[in-house]
Amino acid sequence: MNAIRILITDDHFIVREGIHLVLETAEGFEVVGEATDGAECLRFIADLTPDRMPHVVLMDLQMPGMDGITAISHLRREYPEVAIVILTTFNEDEMMLRGLQAGARGYLLKDTDRQTLLDTIIAAARGETLLKPEILSRVLALQHSAPRPAIVANDSPLTDRELQVLQATALGERNKEIAHRLGISERTVKAHLTSVYNKFGVDSRAAAVAIASQHGLLRG
Repeated sequence: MNAIRILITDDHFIVREGIHLVLETAEGFEVVGEATDGAECLRFIADLTPDRMPHVVLMDLQMPGMDGITAISHLRREYPEVAIVILTTFNEDEMMLRGLQAGARGYLLKDTDRQTLLDTIIAAARGETLLKPEILSRVLALQHSAPRPAIVANDSPLTDRELQVLQATALGERNKEIAHRLGISERTVKAHLTSVYNKFGVDSRAAAVAIASQHGLLRG
């Protein structure tokens, strides 16, 4: 892949500038622009030519004007090829889950370290998701306090193998690693994930993990 193109959306100047500085000093990344809210993010993307479209949008959730949740829904509908990574803080767990269910591929804490920022962007651009264990534990903790909505789509339960694959995905394992540990092919891993997506009515690993955590399907 050529340089990964990124659009930063956050209403705080210092956050945008800090992330921009990290990315512009790292090889293989290009910041195509910055936006201060969801509406500006959508307008910016609409004005870009196809060869300048971002591979990844970093999206804050709480912003004046159009919030991140609304923007994520628009992006997933209008630009499904663009990966979205949520920018969040520890006290935004409920909104983070909503963002994942809206279609974001993953999330980053605003005080994350440089390597985690880069790794998460790379994973999102590849269609993968990296979930840090300490963040996953906070997501899983919500299952004990948040109301659990009915499983969407056809309400089919997951098979034991699908649960194994989804659990490994939640821990940040890649398809190759999951296949090796379970003694199956990468194609079979992808097939299991596709089945999970269909049952949950989602199209990303992060959204599947979020829904599974709300229903207590994942081990804490």
